[in-house]
Amino acid sequence: MILAWALNFALVAVALATLLCGWRLLRGPNATDRVLALDTLYINVVALVILLGVQMQNTLLFEAALIVAMLGFVSTVALARFLSRGDVIE
Repeated sequence: MILAWALNFALVAVALATLLCGWRLLRGPNATDRVLALDTLYINVVALVILLGVQMQNTLLFEAALIVAMLGFVSTVALARFLSRGDVIE
């Protein structure tokens, strides 16, 4: 019972954090704020997928979280490199 309450509370908290990151992504004053919001957004999505996997007792969602984490890391590195150098691949 306490695990179900904690999972529901965590889902609401992470969903709220995801919404706030989405707002910062859309309204960020400059590009670096938007890249940081995107980085935090994919971390929150990974947390949501893992929490849903625990709640639904589905192991397939853990693999989906791993794929989202890898794609998010690569996209953050590419965006940061583009902002710092102006190109992604030399």
